[in-house]
Amino acid sequence: MITIPGFKKLKDAHQGRVTRDGIRIHETADFAGMHKAGNLAAHILDEVADHIFPGQTTGEIDRMIEKMVDAAGAKSATIGYKGYRHASCISVNHVVCHGIPGEKTLKDGDILNIDVTVIVDGWYGDTSRMFVAGKLSRKAERLIQVTHDSLMVGIDAVKPGNTFGDIGHAIQHFVEDQRMSVVRDFCGHGLGRVFHAPPNVLHYGRQGSGATLEEGMFFTIEPMVNLGRPETKVLSDDWTAVTRDKSLSAQFEHSVGVTADGCEIFTLSPAGRFHPTWQ
Repeated sequence: MITIPGFKKLKDAHQGRVTRDGIRIHETADFAGMHKAGNLAAHILDEVADHIFPGQTTGEIDRMIEKMVDAAGAKSATIGYKGYRHASCISVNHVVCHGIPGEKTLKDGDILNIDVTVIVDGWYGDTSRMFVAGKLSRKAERLIQVTHDSLMVGIDAVKPGNTFGDIGHAIQHFVEDQRMSVVRDFCGHGLGRVFHAPPNVLHYGRQGSGATLEEGMFFTIEPMVNLGRPETKVLSDDWTAVTRDKSLSAQFEHSVGVTADGCEIFTLSPAGRFHPTWQ
């Protein structure tokens, strides 16, 4: 799930300290809770993969996700969040993010991002990945690959002493070298025992800018990449964000935790299906 700038400094009393930038530093023991929540969210997306095909509806996919969350004894973080009524966001083709599941059927060649956040024992697991209904076109395949690789480039920049600007710069530089654009209007976010918290994790920026990474920080990295220009607009439902030029858009998201010498990814696919061409 994506958020936008405007956080207030946290004032709750969960474990760990809070930096002057309002970023919570978690304890070593907290990593286990995040792995458990992240693993469930990733497992659900693994299971969904076989149910995406031309003729399927995004509403039916969402209903399957809700049932899987319930069967696992977990909670959906998005149902009831600011009035949202679904267990996932499903964004098709030129929808950048926050696509609302419905009864429109998928067509052959449609690409879609499915974003799921679950709550397990009070910890939030947040991840999204791309899927394809039917045959993947060459231009969509290239967009998906660049977006996936930009996420991994960003993750490679996560280690103590680097800055959040280093993450954004790495993603932006990689994407723009491929003559694609990075969305500026939405960003990643801190999480843990809350859904959205500082910092805002921008997918563009200057090296050395922003807060310095410290061991124990938890956050998402979730670049949105467009084949065309980066500008977006939000539709009248106040959720669905689309590309202004109607170009295709893609997104991948992992939740990570900073370690002493790098980071751990909490939302790795248990079945190795994080990319739509990996079977």
